[in-house]
Amino acid sequence: MQRRPSRVLAATAAAATAVTLSACASSDRSTGTGGGEGQAASGGTLVFGAAGDPAMFDPAFGSDGETFRVARQMYEGLLTSEPGSTELVPELATDYEVSEDGLEYTFSLQEGVTFHDGTEFNAEAVCFNFDRWHNFEGLAQSPSASYYYQAVFGGFANSDNPGIYEGCEATDELTAVITLSSVTSKFPAALALPSFSMQSPEALQQYDADNLQGNEEDLSYSEYALEHPTGTGPFRFESWDRGNGEVTIVRNEDYWGEPAQLDEIIFRTISDGNTRRQELEAGSIDGYDFVAPADYQRLEDAGFQVLVRDPFNILYLAINHGQVPGSQANPLLQDPRVRQAIAHAVDRETIVNSLLPEGAEVATQFLPPTVDGWADDVTTYDYDPARARQLLTEANAVGTTLRFFYPTDVSRPYLPDPAAMFQVISEDLTEAGFVIQPTALPWNPDYLNVAQAGGTDIHLLGWTGDYNDAYNFIGTFFAEDQNNQASAEWGAFSQPDIFAALAAADSEPDASRRTELYQEANQLIMDFLPGLPISHSPPALVVADTVQGLEPSPLTAEDFSTVSIEG
Repeated sequence: MQRRPSRVLAATAAAATAVTLSACASSDRSTGTGGGEGQAASGGTLVFGAAGDPAMFDPAFGSDGETFRVARQMYEGLLTSEPGSTELVPELATDYEVSEDGLEYTFSLQEGVTFHDGTEFNAEAVCFNFDRWHNFEGLAQSPSASYYYQAVFGGFANSDNPGIYEGCEATDELTAVITLSSVTSKFPAALALPSFSMQSPEALQQYDADNLQGNEEDLSYSEYALEHPTGTGPFRFESWDRGNGEVTIVRNEDYWGEPAQLDEIIFRTISDGNTRRQELEAGSIDGYDFVAPADYQRLEDAGFQVLVRDPFNILYLAINHGQVPGSQANPLLQDPRVRQAIAHAVDRETIVNSLLPEGAEVATQFLPPTVDGWADDVTTYDYDPARARQLLTEANAVGTTLRFFYPTDVSRPYLPDPAAMFQVISEDLTEAGFVIQPTALPWNPDYLNVAQAGGTDIHLLGWTGDYNDAYNFIGTFFAEDQNNQASAEWGAFSQPDIFAALAAADSEPDASRRTELYQEANQLIMDFLPGLPISHSPPALVVADTVQGLEPSPLTAEDFSTVSIEG
């Protein structure tokens, strides 16, 4: 398969000697103050159909796509992803240097940037934000609140695990130096996430941003997060009509770069995919996300623009190894021959060709081929029902019952039609000699809760990458946790060689060597076969023919500041 070049900044940042990344990787946005160098081109209002409500608007506490979709328009980080790509490029930084040991990052910052409240963005603001995250207390430390900070940095200042963040120093107004205690491949790549956006220190303090109430399962957010989000982005917050599921953001007239062309954007929650399509066809909205593949042609024939993203996701069939205390999983799934039989039984080529949009491809491992660390020499499991039955016979497992769970009332970028996917895989497994016991559950919270707690034998789930780093895929799935086992979703298997390989790759400062180590980890994972990677699928969003300038992002990280409405 053709592989894309490795990311420009993150790879270079891990090089053995300190390097400065400057003009060739500078932000695409023009510098300037008082609304940037240009003037708003078209104005008007864009109404976009969202699949769900945002949780709130403090991205440090965000982890869901609908929250991030709105946050990306109002906030910016030190780094971002190249439009239409997963490549890392500067945003509020102009460039950065990394020390030889990979522990010290010196960021040079854009000049003349202000937050939406008129306060200045500078190196002190950068350090305020990093220190804020590191010093979260109480409910702010719960994974449901600060998932991404913990996933990247590990812990907090006043906890048993202080994590890898050592500190931040503003050496001058436009230079911030961030120091880590150990190397991780997740930094600085993760800085492209909205969770690490720069927010106004004054607004965060004025509106008591860190004051979370409730409990881990039902968080209540601060006045800041609900009514006063304050970033540096091309749009600013206007209103949130929670009763009607409608968020309005308006153009930031004082934006430091190229100003947005739209006057305002309204994100209107329409949870049902068919209803979103009907609202677009009726002219009530101008676009929506998560287009059903079966609707592509119909919408194109009607004159709409179906914008297909490059695949940056993985659909997999998770296998429960039954090592969670009290697990009801079939113990035969601990036998590698039974897992191999499952892999050989599933006709993934047919799935890709019949159930997924054009451009989907069969997955050979648990990350896309565009990510550094993808290996072209892993063990593969071709469709072979006879081989599957032979393996079951050898394991004395013909007729094994599998409790196969799948979700209802949902369409995901990697799983557009769960019921159809279940049906095809179920028939394949039955042909190979398994007995399938189906269970369908509503996606949220029922299905997610049972799947992620290890309550199934097998189930369908997937992942869209947050940023271009191998650990964001295979580390998320298979890294060692505090119990020296992989997550409950996979039955908490314990494989020290896999755990060690992932830890070594994550902590390697040299980019070339790190890629090799991730390739070795992928080989180990696919030899062990904790589950079956099925496919990488290109999801799409759709807009009216009057909407121009929207660049589809493989990270679902679309920037609406380039959008105009013509005609």
